[in-house]
Amino acid sequence: MVTRKRLRSTLQTLGLYIGSALLIGYFWINAYSGNLGLRAKEDLNQQEIELTREFEAVKAERQAWEHRVALLRPAAVDPDTLDERARAQLDFVHPRDLVMMLKRP
Repeated sequence: MVTRKRLRSTLQTLGLYIGSALLIGYFWINAYSGNLGLRAKEDLNQQEIELTREFEAVKAERQAWEHRVALLRPAAVDPDTLDERARAQLDFVHPRDLVMMLKRP
């Protein structure tokens, strides 16, 4: 009888340790690879870096376009820009201009 109590006590202790280890393992796996885990956080950080780069590129492009639009406003029309755009749109060349013809591939 004493051996059965000792065996039961040993098996209960071993079962408790195994159950605790499985529970801890379950939570550790979910903390690492779950939807809100460490791997997901790394993916979000990488996505944030990529979106920041894209945002900076779009921001620079927008500033360039705003500068070009500012040059075409009626209050501050740059004569050179206006002349360049008009000639490009109308395919017009002034008689005193020197034109160089290039072959296009």
